Amino acid sequence: MEWLETVPAVSVYLLVGVVIGLESLGIPLPGEIVLVSSALLAATQDHIDPLVLGACASAGAIIGDSIGYLIGRKGGQPLVNWAGRKFPKHFGPDQVAMAEEKFDKWGMWAVFFGRFIALLRIFAGPLSGVLKMPYWKFLIANVLGGVVWAGGTTALIYYVGVVAESWLKRFSWLGLVAAALFGIGSFVVMKRRATKAAAKRAASAAKPADAMAE
Repeated sequence: MEWLETVPAVSVYLLVGVVIGLESLGIPLPGEIVLVSSALLAATQDHIDPLVLGACASAGAIIGDSIGYLIGRKGGQPLVNWAGRKFPKHFGPDQVAMAEEKFDKWGMWAVFFGRFIALLRIFAGPLSGVLKMPYWKFLIANVLGGVVWAGGTTALIYYVGVVAESWLKRFSWLGLVAAALFGIGSFVVMKRRATKAAAKRAASAAKPADAMAE
């Protein structure tokens, strides 16, 4: 894995910031996998500064969410419908129903905690705009969530990597596999929750119809 030493640090910072920013904006990308993999890389490569990495990840998360909010605010429900047609696996009725349920229940905290949940991470910004959440509430939750998630994940993975540095240098590909499995696992869990939320929503909508039929 000596070739990793030749990877320019600035390219890693840019990759993390851009991927997380685009994911936060509402584009389905593996932001968490990229962040975890980069933090592991920083633990084994001295030329990659974990503080700069965490700062770039936080900036990407905050800026991406903010742009997503503005797009959602301007685009409204038609934007959600369009995204559902283009990305049915991520913005389909089940996923939207689950996200709306969380936003109705948690409000601005859905933006904060959504940062830690794979599927909600791509919904937080755009859906906050679509639902007309006051921007000051969104901004507070966005900044806090972005810093805690991106900075916290970077710090945690980095220090775990430092402890296991000798092992990672020999089996660094296993670390990348573990990160990928973690991301996939998060998505599967949220997919099941989305299906359950959609079923609950359908059942609630059916009750008034049954009552009218009677």
